[in-house]
Amino acid sequence: MNVSATQVIEALGGTAAVARLFDVAMPSVSAWKERGIPRPRMMFLSVAHKKKLAGIDLKAATALAAKPQTTPTNTQEA
Repeated sequence: MNVSATQVIEALGGTAAVARLFDVAMPSVSAWKERGIPRPRMMFLSVAHKKKLAGIDLKAATALAAKPQTTPTNTQEA
């Protein structure tokens, strides 16, 4: 669980309130409590709700960028 992301969500009124704020489904916001809040969303929140989020580690609340998936390639010639 990402404690900082959970603190951000609770400071903004909970899962339902944040889901309405971004017009996304509540399960999406609930998943942020595990993975962290996506960077673009966190950038908006840090500016738009600066006072409400004072004292919360916003960097820790931000989701890490997903690593690009690579597919194995066969480099040997037949």
